[in-house]
Amino acid sequence: MRSDWTALPETVTAGIAERVGGTFDVTPVSNGNHAEIASTVTGPAGQVFVKAASGELSVRSLRYELATTRAIDRYPPAVLWQFESDGWLVAGTEHLAGPHPDLSPGSTDLNLLRAALNALQETPAPDETWFTPATRLGFAHPAMDGGTLIHSDLNPANLIVTPVGLRIVDWAWATKAAAWVELALLVQWLIGSGHSAEQAEEWLAQLPAWTATDRQVLDHFASRNATKWAARSRQSTERWVRDLAMWTGEWADHRAHGRQSTHEP
Repeated sequence: MRSDWTALPETVTAGIAERVGGTFDVTPVSNGNHAEIASTVTGPAGQVFVKAASGELSVRSLRYELATTRAIDRYPPAVLWQFESDGWLVAGTEHLAGPHPDLSPGSTDLNLLRAALNALQETPAPDETWFTPATRLGFAHPAMDGGTLIHSDLNPANLIVTPVGLRIVDWAWATKAAAWVELALLVQWLIGSGHSAEQAEEWLAQLPAWTATDRQVLDHFASRNATKWAARSRQSTERWVRDLAMWTGEWADHRAHGRQSTHEP
């Protein structure tokens, strides 16, 4: 859950001031909740995106983000500095500006996403402690295990179109898994962006990890993911939870009853 900037100890704000060149202005970010503090900080040296965490889970997630930048040097924002003080882990990263991509059918932004996926599907998970598919998603299948480092939350809000290409932020849920799991988790966001379940699968068929995955494994994943979100939606009034229940349910119905694409594995 997000905290107000005033929750930071004076030693932390002083450490930030030292690194941004003096006095600074703060613009909090409202979305997301992995780090207690997530803000754009504007100081004499320019803009920096600052995250700070003190709780056990949020500190672990922020450490995952920092470890990700050591494993991937192109897509995540670069870490400019980090420090720990009074129980807080604080990181200043490159401030990325730009629109979120349009992932609707036929959008040229899908080409940027495909290029990023092709590159990231080849990224091995370094020898760190990462989320596993079971701890990340709440369900498991032997085929979900693997050695690839995946983002696991490629919703459009975590994607930024910049002059040099697509960038990916918020790696708090970085997971060591089979490469296809990233693609299976992307289905819900493609459907949410206007694709039918069949169109989403046709688009993903461009990627080798998708076509190489056993059909029954995808059936299992779609069913378990839809069941999870349906259960959550019965206990939540939040719009995004209900949206995910609807989108994952649409995919599960397609896998179970719909007309299957000729491109499907």
